[in-house]
Amino acid sequence: MPGQRKLGRATDQRKAILKNLTTALFVSGRIETTEARAKEVKSIAEKLITLAIKEADNFTSKQIKVSAAKVDGKGKKLTDTKTSKNGKKYFVVDREQKTDMVSVDNASRLHARRLIMNWVYRPTTADGENINITDKLFDEIAPKYKDKKGGYTRIYKLGPRRGDAAEMVILELV
Repeated sequence: MPGQRKLGRATDQRKAILKNLTTALFVSGRIETTEARAKEVKSIAEKLITLAIKEADNFTSKQIKVSAAKVDGKGKKLTDTKTSKNGKKYFVVDREQKTDMVSVDNASRLHARRLIMNWVYRPTTADGENINITDKLFDEIAPKYKDKKGGYTRIYKLGPRRGDAAEMVILELV
């Protein structure tokens, strides 16, 4: 027995369809597709959300030293002129040391992030900015469903599609 429905496609095509649908579900919150595809995406999405909920608070914070370029009021980097041994002059960017608090993932959370990245793409907005679905899952979606035990998605049946009479549904996050 296969782990997933075949959906009448080759393996690479099927995985691409499921990744696209899963990504679209997490970006927009709802998708319209066929019933068979929706059931597969529902299974994948529920597992990914459960994984994100389980590992949502599994990180530590630590201080690190960061070297950053000094900038003036207009946002330009400040530079110094130096002279090399052979007499040529060159510019060096002035830098300053800062200490910042950074959150560091524990090993199991890092593994969970990598598992999630296997099932989603990195879409872009209309402005061309990348949307990090993995961060969205951990920061927005997981806290929303923290007290819920499963059932994060819902399927509404719409009826048959006009061209081939395939059963159409809407899959959405509850």
